[in-house]
Amino acid sequence: MYKKFSTKWGKVVNCGEIVFTFTPYISKLMAALIGEYECNIDDKARLMLPSALKRQLPKKEQSRFVVKRGLETQLDLYPMSEWDKETSMINSLNRFQQKNREFIRKFFNGATEVETDGSGRLLIPKPLLQYAGIKKEAVLFAHSNRIEIWSKAEYEKYLKQGEKDFAKLAEDVMGKMPNQQGNVS
Repeated sequence: MYKKFSTKWGKVVNCGEIVFTFTPYISKLMAALIGEYECNIDDKARLMLPSALKRQLPKKEQSRFVVKRGLETQLDLYPMSEWDKETSMINSLNRFQQKNREFIRKFFNGATEVETDGSGRLLIPKPLLQYAGIKKEAVLFAHSNRIEIWSKAEYEKYLKQGEKDFAKLAEDVMGKMPNQQGNVS
């Protein structure tokens, strides 16, 4: 029925036909970033990281980032150490498979290293701002190991769109996950 075992390298939980593997990669992520912050993009395409968000980052992670196109119409901003972990995982994909090559190209497309200037602002490349439809007002949505940068209008639209569907989505995604005792609810 349900099997649970740990190895030196990870934990596997077998729930019928679904197998979940929890690897050390997950436990090595920095403390999860959280929060939603409104900010402005100035005329030179710069944004200031809110101090409440900056405080969540270790001191050495507060100045170098990578920004890239996200999966929806947002940008993803990674602290450099998290970018290194993410790219390590992506680079482990088998490049002899066409879907993997396509994913890798799309994942890295537009990725740009950015550093804070003397005033603590990040210069976001204009093509990336155009991709996300960001002109002046932006929302920074911090979760896990990244910060999503959304156009304020697109973010509000996205939130309204999913309000009714969140309970169903939660059931679909989390409903088959094992609880702490290894049982599926």
